[in-house]
Amino acid sequence: MKTIQYNLKHKVWKYSRYFLAISIVVIGASSCKKQLDVKDPNDPTFGTNVTDENGMTSYAKGGIYWNGFNYGDGWLGDSYFSLPWGYHELMGDVIGGGQGSNNQTTTMGVPDKFQADPADPSTVFVNPAPQVSIIRSFNTAAATANANNALYYEWLNMYAMINACNITLEQLDKVTLSTDKANAVKAWAYWWKGYAYAQIGTLYVAGIIEDKSQTKVDKYVDQASIIAESNNQLNQALTTLQSVSNEGDFDAIMAQLIPLQNQVGLGMPMSSAQMIRTINTMLARNILLNHLAPYVNGNAGATISKSIMPAMAAADWQAVINYCNNGIQKGDFVFTGRTSASNSFFSQNGGSVAGILTASNQTTTYKVSERLVQNFKAGDERLANFTTGNGTFYGDANTNSTRYSLVDGVSQGFTTIPVLGSRQVGGLEIYIGPTYEENQLMLAEAKIRTGDIDGGLGYVDAVRDYQGAAVAAVSGTGLNLNQAMAELTMERGAALAFRGLSFYDARRWGWTYDIANGGGRYGATLIYNATVYTNATINYNFMDYWDVPADETDKNPPSSDSAPVVNPNY
Repeated sequence: MKTIQYNLKHKVWKYSRYFLAISIVVIGASSCKKQLDVKDPNDPTFGTNVTDENGMTSYAKGGIYWNGFNYGDGWLGDSYFSLPWGYHELMGDVIGGGQGSNNQTTTMGVPDKFQADPADPSTVFVNPAPQVSIIRSFNTAAATANANNALYYEWLNMYAMINACNITLEQLDKVTLSTDKANAVKAWAYWWKGYAYAQIGTLYVAGIIEDKSQTKVDKYVDQASIIAESNNQLNQALTTLQSVSNEGDFDAIMAQLIPLQNQVGLGMPMSSAQMIRTINTMLARNILLNHLAPYVNGNAGATISKSIMPAMAAADWQAVINYCNNGIQKGDFVFTGRTSASNSFFSQNGGSVAGILTASNQTTTYKVSERLVQNFKAGDERLANFTTGNGTFYGDANTNSTRYSLVDGVSQGFTTIPVLGSRQVGGLEIYIGPTYEENQLMLAEAKIRTGDIDGGLGYVDAVRDYQGAAVAAVSGTGLNLNQAMAELTMERGAALAFRGLSFYDARRWGWTYDIANGGGRYGATLIYNATVYTNATINYNFMDYWDVPADETDKNPPSSDSAPVVNPNY
């Protein structure tokens, strides 16, 4: 268990959102060494560091990669990609929590109930501490101080990022830059604000919209309004990018904004055209992840009777198609993260879900879920990412028992399939934003759902080919809607593993909702009482949108015209 590493100089990180940016980090252009640009910790200024292009890009970079993706995440692992993303993957059931681990990682992903064999009532497991009760009982500032409030971390990270972007935009005109160098910085800040609001609006029942830095806003708006604000920021980035005329100036700034260790593989600085395509894919994601499109127990016509999310309509599917047709293309550079030998914003061993997993299942904090591995067909070359060589980990009578461990794909020399896990410095490519595979699979799902089943399956085949799966094509084989959705859901689980999307997929397909409301997961593989079952029924009954953290509402009580800060359906 790791404790907070910044409890003196950075003690602000244990408090509430509107204090989060008192120490914006500046990353020097010639080094990855962290430097704090702080005079009075309660009066953030640019001081003497941010007076020119180098200072501005360092400041804008530090606000994202350190304030947004690192500070405040010293409890389990050491970055946004280890603990906040860990909750996504736990609730999406692609990982399990190990026994005795902290931060509620042993509890947040445990379903309310499962029956390992639908014909045998003796195989029923009932969770004595359901997730909703865990969320409510530990959503206190005191629980946060003891690393027991799962709701705290994502909120902390994303509002730190938003505040940093606001400061960047407010101070930009104080630095002399050419028009398109300034446009690059603006587009960067708008993009990351859009990203942060998307993360907040896709996870929490309500949020706060901040147009200025260092402000206290007590009006909470519902999650749909937060997603609308994400779209607003993304569209401002689009407008800014579409005005770029000097690509050389734009490229020069982007090369400074991306940390050098990230500038490998698909993480190279993107052109303005590539960034436009990334934003279009993100706009499609905002629609897809926040609308219901149930596919429960093999039925694409299933319904969920109690949810905050509206159902996907024909116009929503068409909007997804339109955005993705102009979205990320094969070979486009995208937003990624890599580790470096020192002073990285996340570490190779503990900085990401995949990094934590890459070792024996007998020792890792997170465990590879049996439900993740069942997404890969027999003979899929990507199964080389998993091994049974470490034996079976037997969990504490829930769903974290597993036969599988994640191998180090770099050490194994993978070249034709994606490396899902590695602890080698710089070996693991973390996809922070949307990717080509995600874009194609959104197109696939939209096509399948709007009647072009074979066209949609063609995109599924394309992603499998792109990742070197070497499995038989499914387009042209006469699959019906339900069968096509089975292929689509499996491939999203396989191709997009460890990218922070698994819970949102399971939620919109209806799997995480109570069976009594039409949800549940069927035909699942799990180990119970040392026996492998392949047709289990799981009733997760997870909260679909989290309550707002008490660390915020206690110190910043909602105004009388605020939206509910507690999910009314639970």
